[in-house]
Amino acid sequence: MADDYRRQGFELERRIFELDIKCSSLRAEKQDDDYLQNASAILDKLKGFYRQGAESSNLSKLLQDYTQVILDITFYEENKLVDQEFPEDCSPFKIQQLLQDLTEPEVLVARLAPAQEVQSVLGIELLECLYWRRGALLYMYCHTLHQRKQWIKKNKDTFLKCIQEGVRYLMRMLQVRNSVKLNDGVVLHDSAAASILSEGIFSDTHLLTMMYIGEMCFWAVKYEDCSDDTTDRKEDRLQFRDIGTQILNKYVLACEGPLQGQGWNTENAKEILSILQ
Repeated sequence: MADDYRRQGFELERRIFELDIKCSSLRAEKQDDDYLQNASAILDKLKGFYRQGAESSNLSKLLQDYTQVILDITFYEENKLVDQEFPEDCSPFKIQQLLQDLTEPEVLVARLAPAQEVQSVLGIELLECLYWRRGALLYMYCHTLHQRKQWIKKNKDTFLKCIQEGVRYLMRMLQVRNSVKLNDGVVLHDSAAASILSEGIFSDTHLLTMMYIGEMCFWAVKYEDCSDDTTDRKEDRLQFRDIGTQILNKYVLACEGPLQGQGWNTENAKEILSILQ
């Protein structure tokens, strides 16, 4: 057991000090960034832990702190890409790098705590955030590419691949937290809340995720409909159509039902549905 702790500690310690170097470099660009400041504070705590020679007995807490550092640093990097409107020359490489960084916490959990579920180690909120951030990054990238018609004509396969990957991450985000079953002993006195939770909608982010999925499915269907692709590609198109229709119907029902008057607009969702259906 002691050998396991030392092995786990060394693996995390190496990555923590690597991230500290990266964070310091980024802070030289923008010293007052809140996310980088938060990442730096957590890294200082983690470095202090290892410098004191402590055993990594609470591996889950260490991995959670490490994951928060990843989320903070990558958020700063994502914002730079968005502000620069995803430059064509460097964006593909930087996006893949960010996706890899946001995947690393799950990889580390699988390597360092193989007997445990990722969700039990990181917690629901962090795991949802990891999927959300990857999916939202690809959504923002595809949203920008969608406005570059000439680029899409030359790179349609790349565009559709990004959409498919983004939809996959967002769908997994929605599946992290099991929807509340109203017949399994859960008592909810607010019928509106019960309806929302039973559909797996737990926050504004879940609703926004649904809208993102719907839009990306629409883009996929639009560009696949304009091509002479193979049967496999047509099967993918039918999947996008079905997923988009299902998700947006749920979105509209929630926004015009229990969430009516809460500021959620359904016009775009209905317009997309009329095309998908």
